[in-house]
Amino acid sequence: MKQRIITALVALIFFIPVLLLGGYWIDVMACLLACCAISEIFIMKKQILISINFLISLLATLTLTLPDKFFNFLPVFLGKIQLFCILNMLLLTITVLSKNKTSFDDVGTYVLGSIYVGAGFHYLAAIRNINDGYGLAILGFALVVVWASDIGAYVFGRKYGKRKLWPVISPNKTWEGSIGGIICAIVCTTIYVLIVPTGRNQLLLIGLSIVLSVVGQIGDLVESAIKRFYGVKDSGKILPGHGGILDRFDSLLFVLPVVAYIGIM
Repeated sequence: MKQRIITALVALIFFIPVLLLGGYWIDVMACLLACCAISEIFIMKKQILISINFLISLLATLTLTLPDKFFNFLPVFLGKIQLFCILNMLLLTITVLSKNKTSFDDVGTYVLGSIYVGAGFHYLAAIRNINDGYGLAILGFALVVVWASDIGAYVFGRKYGKRKLWPVISPNKTWEGSIGGIICAIVCTTIYVLIVPTGRNQLLLIGLSIVLSVVGQIGDLVESAIKRFYGVKDSGKILPGHGGILDRFDSLLFVLPVVAYIGIM
């Protein structure tokens, strides 16, 4: 527990100033986090990082993570999506050149991993950098929903948890904890939107906290399923006492794109 607290405090010392600064600072942080996360997928899959497969997958991940304006130097017919597709075609070409030592299944993991990681961390920066002046408040809203859900699920689960939520994937999660997480998200979101100006309808955000709490819990279960499939306890070891980047951002990687897709940003 002591190690977890120390790691969390050190992480917050770096994380909070970057959130406050926004701009290029959070773009860079999002890219660094994305690099760590895609490397964790390779390591869990027992794939070496010093390889052409990892290099192309890393480029594909960064292509999705970087802000759209970064690609303004490209010709009009070549945008970030086209570039991402070209990188995926290169990965598929490797299946031929390697005589299936790199298989179609491998490439599927690399591509899906790039989308999973790249899209999530792209919106971490994109939401913060909304140009209407409320980016920090909206990102704070997403963080409050996720953190409140996690804390509520943990507290309610430990005290009242009896019925397992999905034991095949995550044996410790319970229905009581899940519901407690949603309740905690609603309460904390209500307090947050009453205190912090977001430029958005308060009742809408409170209502969406229910949806986002559920989405965040699904993201948590998805990452648990990935780890169970690969037979590992943590996605990585970069955060002592907490595991890897995917372990800490699993819920946000689902919540942040949804925040963007439903038009809150």
